[in-house]
Amino acid sequence: MKNLSELFEHEIKDLYSAEKQLLDALPNMVKAASDKKLQEAFSHHLKETKTQFERIKEICDSLGINPGNTKCDAMEGLIEECDDMIKEDAPGDVKDAGLIACAQRVEHYEISGYGTAVRFAKELGHKDVAKKLQTTLDEEYDADNKLDKLAEGRLNKKALA
Repeated sequence: MKNLSELFEHEIKDLYSAEKQLLDALPNMVKAASDKKLQEAFSHHLKETKTQFERIKEICDSLGINPGNTKCDAMEGLIEECDDMIKEDAPGDVKDAGLIACAQRVEHYEISGYGTAVRFAKELGHKDVAKKLQTTLDEEYDADNKLDKLAEGRLNKKALA
């Protein structure tokens, strides 16, 4: 990479791959959750992720970026950790707390990636792209906050028992 524009393109490709991988992983998390509200939160985020994936595809199209076979290794690792938690032989309440922890790692990775991409887009003068990226960033923060409330409000306490 020679400049910010090329670095930005790399970030967009990485986010594209991350969202694509997450689309495949979230249904498994929905199924693995035993708590109804956690299942609903994961289901809601699956719908949101579909929209986010479409949004990142639009961004790629508008900027002439071909994501090709770029693979986000970090998301692959995070999803692998989630898969390990799904396979864990643990009571439902404990597994739910673990699934939230895994999901929040994913959200924090996405928050970091989208935050960086927003900044790069603004610095490169891509105002419309920055707005779209900011929309996704806001959604990721919201998803993380919802998971916080579920964990702190009741699921972590249930896992204590």
